[in-house]
Amino acid sequence: MKRFLRENSLGLVFGLLFLVVLAGQAAAGHADFNRMQLTEGLPEVSLGRYLTSASFGADVAENWQSEYLQFFLYTFMTVWLLQKGSPESKSLGESGLESDQEQKVGRYAGADSPKWARAGGWRRHLYSNSLGLVMGLIFLGSWLAQSVAGVAAYNEQQLGKLQDPVSWARYLGEPDFWNRTLQNWQSELLAVASIAVLAIYLRQRGSPQSKPVGAAHSATGVEG
Repeated sequence: MKRFLRENSLGLVFGLLFLVVLAGQAAAGHADFNRMQLTEGLPEVSLGRYLTSASFGADVAENWQSEYLQFFLYTFMTVWLLQKGSPESKSLGESGLESDQEQKVGRYAGADSPKWARAGGWRRHLYSNSLGLVMGLIFLGSWLAQSVAGVAAYNEQQLGKLQDPVSWARYLGEPDFWNRTLQNWQSELLAVASIAVLAIYLRQRGSPQSKPVGAAHSATGVEG
């Protein structure tokens, strides 16, 4: 058990932090939602009802889709785009898909290589792009969930103001949807740009996200 915890500590700790923060969001969101209910002269709702509400669903989904958009873009763009001096970039002159030998696929695959890395045709092509594709699918699914939950929450507000509800298709053109979406996208894109550029000059000893402390600022694709 100790070995399992040590070898999987990164995923386990972040998974636990995710659950703790999600629970905190649920508690804080529930309290804020009921405060707004009382302000508008409406009855409070239970925690269970809030967790199944469109308001909570939209808040969660809009954050998830922006995170996975970041991973999706970062996974694919770092194949071709470079940043001199950044450990987040491949070495200069190495942009592109790389050779089969470098990627250890086909006849260059090892005995411990994944089965589909040794295969050919569509299986190798699919597996070769599986990380980015899955990130993209999760992003699209989260964005769809945000739009569905968002239109429900938006229509609740519309009905509370004695205004007509809107269809899902119309909601996709509403400022409310794009405000929820773009405020998250811009923060994620800024975060990626920040780590790629700041890691050129700044260091974090022992972190694979940083170059070795003594590495030159111009060293590219070198991790500590």
